[in-house]
Amino acid sequence: MENKYVGIMVIGIAIVFLFIVMSFNQALEDIVNENCTHGIQCPMYTTLKTQKVISYSLIGLLVIVGSFVALLFKEKNVEKKVLSLDEKKRIMEKLDSDEKRVVELINAKEGSMYQSDVMKELDVSKVKVTRILDRLEGRGLLERKRRGMTNIVILK
Repeated sequence: MENKYVGIMVIGIAIVFLFIVMSFNQALEDIVNENCTHGIQCPMYTTLKTQKVISYSLIGLLVIVGSFVALLFKEKNVEKKVLSLDEKKRIMEKLDSDEKRVVELINAKEGSMYQSDVMKELDVSKVKVTRILDRLEGRGLLERKRRGMTNIVILK
């Protein structure tokens, strides 16, 4: 969820709390006015005033935090780098034999396949496939997407 919406949601919750606190404070003030026989010197008036200050301060703090989150925290936009054909060719020339085999295998399978199938087709260990795919992903030739207990490897 974007930070902007989280901040707006916090402000909305603070507004709901404001109405609840206002009604609670009004009811409490009515009770104090009915039951306190000492007048303004009654200790319940002091408690009522303290309770109002604390509750409104907490709601104000929620509004400030919500505004801060909504306005100041920016989302990090991760732009996916798209390689041109020339860049792909240049990178392909620099690949070692295992990396080329992986790229050719995935390309033969219409550009995507499960990581576990890559391991089976090439008859290499899971660790080796993971390391090869890490290098290829770092070069921007492919990406892995989590699907259940395995990854789908997709050529870019």
